[in-house]
Amino acid sequence: MKMNHVGIMVGDMDKAVEFYTKALGLRIVMNKTKVIEERESAIGRMCIAVFGEGFKGFNIAHLVTTDGIGVELFEMKDRQERHEVDFARLGIFHFCLQLPKEQFDTAIKRVGEYGGKVRMDIMRYHPENELKQAQMVYLEDPFGNLFEFYSHSYEDTYASDYE
Repeated sequence: MKMNHVGIMVGDMDKAVEFYTKALGLRIVMNKTKVIEERESAIGRMCIAVFGEGFKGFNIAHLVTTDGIGVELFEMKDRQERHEVDFARLGIFHFCLQLPKEQFDTAIKRVGEYGGKVRMDIMRYHPENELKQAQMVYLEDPFGNLFEFYSHSYEDTYASDYE
């Protein structure tokens, strides 16, 4: 099994598409499209099954990372202004993008320019070992959704003990 895509709720589709393409470098597969609640089409019936009766419609856009993982953006008609992270709640709380550590500073600067923010300093997983250079940093998009940058693959990062 392999990862196909992740769905993210956003507060403003135009701003979200701009952020995810210009700040993070994702590519548009299908730009902002309006979905309404209806039972005549397969997509309409599917959305009622997923979101329930009375979801009122939403905008959707489909983006893709350089390695082909999809990022599906949803802008519901009725929505909060920002995602309020509650670490006591169950569920997914972030996603992670991999890029070379030499690109972190430039990418972090773009995140800020397009309305996101950095939540911590860049950190090394193994600061005691010069041979292990894996780095990471947590950030958020303009709507409060958390994401991470990794400099190494997931497997390379966790294949050994860390402190």
